[in-house]
Amino acid sequence: MLYGALEAGGTKMVCAVGNENGQILDQLSIPTTTPEETMPKVIEYFKAKISPELPEDERITALGIACFGPVDVRKNSKTYGNILNTPKIPWRNYPMVKAMKDALDIPVGFDTDVNGSLLGEATWGTAKGLTDAVYFTIGTGIGMGAMSGGNLIHGMLHPEAGHLIMSRVPGDEYKGHCPSHGACFEGMAAGPAIEERWGKPGKDLADMPEVWELEAKYIAQAIVDITMTLSPQKIILGGGVMGQSQLFPLIRKYVTEYINDYISTKELRNINAYITPAALNGNQGIMGAIRLAEMAAEEE
Repeated sequence: MLYGALEAGGTKMVCAVGNENGQILDQLSIPTTTPEETMPKVIEYFKAKISPELPEDERITALGIACFGPVDVRKNSKTYGNILNTPKIPWRNYPMVKAMKDALDIPVGFDTDVNGSLLGEATWGTAKGLTDAVYFTIGTGIGMGAMSGGNLIHGMLHPEAGHLIMSRVPGDEYKGHCPSHGACFEGMAAGPAIEERWGKPGKDLADMPEVWELEAKYIAQAIVDITMTLSPQKIILGGGVMGQSQLFPLIRKYVTEYINDYISTKELRNINAYITPAALNGNQGIMGAIRLAEMAAEEE
């Protein structure tokens, strides 16, 4: 079976076709500007994949969307499938699911971009076989996807752990970059916060250990909070900031220090396997969208 997959990001829309094995067979990237400019191109791509001119076994049977947010993931809500109060103002209240269903008339699965990444890793990647896992993306912003008991967590909306309130590291007087919360996780540790605090983007600070010591302490705080709250079997870290590979040993060190033997499990005793990078070579989001499409087809 072939499925359509849309990883709807704040800077680009990745459109793809894949199969039930997670193989990506075709892919196109479209810049994210405004709905009026971007969505006709997205729709055109997927319409070509359901064309009656194609042999039936070459047509997509469902579409999965892993979307930047916040979004409404509550299926019983009147605004299900809408992008909500995003800082990307032209996209506020855009009915993503309705637009694609109306255009394609095929089943559509929908979730957050970071839940999509977690679903990709849980289906084909480093969290395969686990029932409880967390995925953090740490880049321009910070988002978290979470799976509990084999199900992606939604609740009244969906996790927004990028806005956990941080305890300031002693000596750090930076006000925080988040316009809503100042010194939350995203406000203290996302890419724009690094650049504003140090005067350079993270990619130009690789040889400054003090930058990554501070960054690791904030990331470790968030991981400990989530470990104590959700008790995941694995925590996966992705996103542009985590391209600084020196962060991983520092984060593991501070997580161990902050937990301070309060809990001791086989996972925490093997901290290198508990806190890991994403394993799907940057394709975890689009692969998660393939799985969302497959789930939508199964449900319908």
